[in-house]
Amino acid sequence: MKRAIYILMISLLWAGAAIGQQTHQPKTENHALVIGPQASWDTTIVDLGDIKARTETTAEFTLTNSGNEPLLITYAQASCGCTNLKYSEAPILPGRATKVKVTYDGSGFGPFMKTITVQTNAKGSRTVLQLKGNVVQ
Repeated sequence: MKRAIYILMISLLWAGAAIGQQTHQPKTENHALVIGPQASWDTTIVDLGDIKARTETTAEFTLTNSGNEPLLITYAQASCGCTNLKYSEAPILPGRATKVKVTYDGSGFGPFMKTITVQTNAKGSRTVLQLKGNVVQ
């Protein structure tokens, strides 16, 4: 009987110690604490509407660093040679933004959808941007 009471008391002490330990994390105001760079896009799809054939048309995507360390574009590529990219390779400081300019050459006729894959040094930051429209004569 003494042994059962002894085991029960030790179990209760261990349970109390486990419950009493709390992890202390910094509190933030209504949002999670962001550590490192964080990529935020204004939009991931731009619709150019109707464009004339063989006419270059440019669209812009805005990338903002909402983290607390510099953000870098580490990889960017369009799905075909008819789409050109222009972006800064300089680090994007926290709270700052940069533009990714995409130019479509208007080749072909009819509806189109081009994709641009952009990766940054932020965690899980591979983003596929879309440029769509319709080439008319």
